[in-house]
Amino acid sequence: MLKNFFIVTLRNLWRYKFFSLINIVGLAIGLSASLVIFMIVSYEFSFDQFESDKDRVYRIVLDMNRDGFEGHSAAVPAPLSKVVKDAVLGIEQAIPIFSFPGDTKADVHINRSEDKLVTFKKQEAIVFTNLDYLHLLNYRWIAGDPPTALIQPFQVVLTQSRASEYFPNTPAADIIGNRVTYNDMEVTVMGVVRDLNQASDFRAKEFISLPTIEASSLKGDLMFDVWDDWMSYSALFIKLSPQATPQQVSKELNLLYNKHKKKESYFSKINLSLLPLADMHFDNRYQSADFRIAHKATLYGLIAIASFLLLLGCINYINLTTAQASKRAKEVGIRKSVGGAKNQLIFQFLGETFFITLLATLLSVLISPLLLHAFTAFIPEGLTLSFLGNPEMIIYLIFVTVSVSISAGLYPAFILSGYKPVQVLKNQQLISFGQSRQTLIRKGLTVSQFIIAQFFIISTVLISKQIYFVLHADMGFQKEAVLTFNTPRDTVDIHRTQIKQRLAAMSGVAMVSNGFTSPAMEGGAFSNITYQNGSEEIKPNVQVRWGDEDYFRLYQIRLIAGRQAIQSDSITEIVVNERFTKEIGFQRPEEALGKFIIYNDKQVPIVGIMNDFHTQTMRAEIAPVMFQGRPGNTFHIKLQSEPSDWSKVTASIEKIYKEVYPEDDFNYEFVDDTIKKFYEKEQATAALLRWATGLAIFISCLGLLGLVIYTTNSRTKEVGIRKVLGATVMQIITLLSKDFIQLVLIAFAVAAPIAWWTTHKWLENFAYKTDISWWVFLASGVGMLIIALCVLGIQTIKTALANPTESLRDE
Repeated sequence: MLKNFFIVTLRNLWRYKFFSLINIVGLAIGLSASLVIFMIVSYEFSFDQFESDKDRVYRIVLDMNRDGFEGHSAAVPAPLSKVVKDAVLGIEQAIPIFSFPGDTKADVHINRSEDKLVTFKKQEAIVFTNLDYLHLLNYRWIAGDPPTALIQPFQVVLTQSRASEYFPNTPAADIIGNRVTYNDMEVTVMGVVRDLNQASDFRAKEFISLPTIEASSLKGDLMFDVWDDWMSYSALFIKLSPQATPQQVSKELNLLYNKHKKKESYFSKINLSLLPLADMHFDNRYQSADFRIAHKATLYGLIAIASFLLLLGCINYINLTTAQASKRAKEVGIRKSVGGAKNQLIFQFLGETFFITLLATLLSVLISPLLLHAFTAFIPEGLTLSFLGNPEMIIYLIFVTVSVSISAGLYPAFILSGYKPVQVLKNQQLISFGQSRQTLIRKGLTVSQFIIAQFFIISTVLISKQIYFVLHADMGFQKEAVLTFNTPRDTVDIHRTQIKQRLAAMSGVAMVSNGFTSPAMEGGAFSNITYQNGSEEIKPNVQVRWGDEDYFRLYQIRLIAGRQAIQSDSITEIVVNERFTKEIGFQRPEEALGKFIIYNDKQVPIVGIMNDFHTQTMRAEIAPVMFQGRPGNTFHIKLQSEPSDWSKVTASIEKIYKEVYPEDDFNYEFVDDTIKKFYEKEQATAALLRWATGLAIFISCLGLLGLVIYTTNSRTKEVGIRKVLGATVMQIITLLSKDFIQLVLIAFAVAAPIAWWTTHKWLENFAYKTDISWWVFLASGVGMLIIALCVLGIQTIKTALANPTESLRDE
């Protein structure tokens, strides 16, 4: 029986090669998209699922509030890590993690008895921590004595990959006792552990003992004794004892913090919270340079896209299979006439669907590497195609193959197996079938396909329109052809002056300024400002910028009133923007001139008012800004040459930089590229939607083609009779096409309001946004209609031009 099943299946696949190919390709596209998306989603949700007692592990985070403005920080005051375990009941382990501040240079002493050094610049993934960190993550030791490692100052444990990088071709046991100098701090290697092979946000590769901080000059840099402030370098994890509750521990943490803090904070309320380890990878309120945050909404969006594409593939298969009903009807009639049972026929047709789905699954595995290009922006670091060998992926492939086979094959199997032998053999089945409710179902499925395709088209156009708007909108300052680069922190004034003079004299350079960041930056640089208006204190949330006397001219920031602030290493006067003056209560900006604000316990006058400009993305309103006249470590260069010559100019700039800082790398960025990075997530979403739209249109058109083939096959004799009676080709084409045009229009009528509502909700994330223009819907609808007409023309023109004698000769 199985042999007969395979013979019949292969025979039908070969007999209907065109339909079989379309079915396989349509399903393969949906399956490959779902495979790649499952790979991404599964990887993201697998983060930090392997730690011991992970349900009892929490990260201590900060929540802040000031006049309704909420702030969140993944960092905590550094001294909390020293006292929390002993001062708070219910904490089993305290695991502080301090990232090495700034750029880290590692000088590796290759031989214990010699001073031969190998230097590694800008090493990353170096932390100060304790032995509990290694216990939490279940690191396996290769060499060293765990009880004595990370106990004393100036000890370090390396992962196997970092040990191999520092000491190539050296047995792990021989690495113990060697020395590594981080900047000016020398430590001794006390152990080597295996690298983690699980997905984790704990990505450190070098673990320096925590007591090293207090025994070195880094104690001040990391604010190890400061309770009233914190730096992004400082993180603290705790493991609760089995009987402790997060609520109880959180309450005691805040009592401990309030006991030690001394001065009033910028925020009126600061609260320590416990963030579960399971939520750490997804909670974007607590951003951290060392821990990557995934966006759950994006992952759910990817799942939705995969589901839609799979659904389209299944609908497409149903339409194409039922469209071939006329060619399989007599086969069914003969099988039933010779004793074939309905269950056997259902098994036959489901088996054919399974075989086609299996071929599509195999094809999807092959084309998945090509489809990865569509999801490049969503593929996290560390995820590779080797992940396809994971048992979870094999289980998923089996599950999705069976599910799609049943979903796509069940309806056609029952329809085809339900034919009555007498009617089929008398050629009456198709007449009744053409008027049956199955026709309405098939049309409904086709409408569903075009609703999804039309939704993708409208959403893609509107999102792309918003991205174009934010990238080309007036930011309030000059952003084109401006290059910035940073100098080391220890840059002295004489070096700044020399560099600026030499850059200004270069060919291709229009202007040079020195100061802080460009007017717009990711994140923010805020300052604690107070204005006393006589009756109350006003504390606006102020962004801070500073620069020399050329900063305004270079960025074309206009002074509305007053003058620029004088240049000084200490703040003596400031310039503010229009929004700042409104925040402190003035209707006309110039009224704020001469008023004093309190900054760092010092009264500073406002001497100038500048125009408003965007300091961050257009998701947020324009913020109050305070500008100081003082130098900084960032150079801003306005180029005057054509873009084709910029590579020569940047090479000359790098030459000057290297002459002053020969050991430092030269890194630069154009301001407009910086602004583009603000919207990387939106651009990635638009790119993904473009791919999804293309695939949805392709699969939907295949489904439409199936319905056209079915209709033209069932109306062949009608067309022949009409042509004999004098109908023209255009009349026949119009007759065959009008019903399908109605389906496309119905789909547009349903998809348009859904797409409008969805994009409207998405645009609410932006304070400044484009209009949802009527022409977007018109263009999208007309575009889909034209595509549908092209697909219709493939079959309707062929049918209209056919010789009527061919369709009528058996009457």
